[in-house]
Amino acid sequence: MEVELTSKDLTANEKLAIECLMEKKGSTDRDDLKQMWYLMDLVWDDYECNSKKLNWDKIGQFYSHPVWLLNGLFIEQDDVSMGHRHAISDWVVQSDLTSVVDYGGGFGTLAKLIADKDDQIKIDIYEPYPSDFGLKRINGYKSIDFTDVLKNEYQCLLSTDVLEHVEDPLSSFSTMIDSVHTGGYLVIANCFYPVIKCHLPRNFHFRFTFDLFAKLMGLERIGQLNGSHATIYKKGAQKAINWGLVRKAEVLSKFTFPLIQFAVSILRPIKRLIFK
Repeated sequence: MEVELTSKDLTANEKLAIECLMEKKGSTDRDDLKQMWYLMDLVWDDYECNSKKLNWDKIGQFYSHPVWLLNGLFIEQDDVSMGHRHAISDWVVQSDLTSVVDYGGGFGTLAKLIADKDDQIKIDIYEPYPSDFGLKRINGYKSIDFTDVLKNEYQCLLSTDVLEHVEDPLSSFSTMIDSVHTGGYLVIANCFYPVIKCHLPRNFHFRFTFDLFAKLMGLERIGQLNGSHATIYKKGAQKAINWGLVRKAEVLSKFTFPLIQFAVSILRPIKRLIFK
């Protein structure tokens, strides 16, 4: 895979670590995205992480590895990935928002896109342990800050490819919702698929039911954000979540997931034949 390493914000050690990673190519597939996934899985295995028996000390080391720096650089040089982020940033600017938080925003790719298009929008990047590389990259951006505290004051929360990595997505989603004003928006992009080993299988059932949980937790689905894999939700009146109902629905979602998955695998080819 080819990723330019010309950024002045990279230290010599970071650049060397990334170059070493890029030499470890997969044996067959030449697709750059799949090569990136291969490297991430390689590091996951090196730390002996297990997606079914979660050891958060080992997983924490995995998420601190330079492979995530490489992944961020890859995203910024991948047309499809950047197309999604341009679509999200365009929507933020066009929606006349003034305060936004990017939950798990890495080293600021999406935040910088928004600031470049409208420097009057205040953007927090919620990353409890930001990398030195990330901190250096937002120098000169007066409207962007890293934060380790999720305030309850935002007009919009952005989350791209976060919830598939966490142990309890509904708890994290609730925290996200609490940070947004009544009448505000959440733009959520999920990937509940086994494309890489750090996507936890226990969460794959949300692939079919996430919108249901958003509704149970007080959100209105506005629709798909054109040009991206994100969905826009609007927060209604503040009210307590009925966690008893939500957790029962979660059990049902897990139980029915294999059945729904099987049905979809049969119906999808039939649909293709009908609408061919």
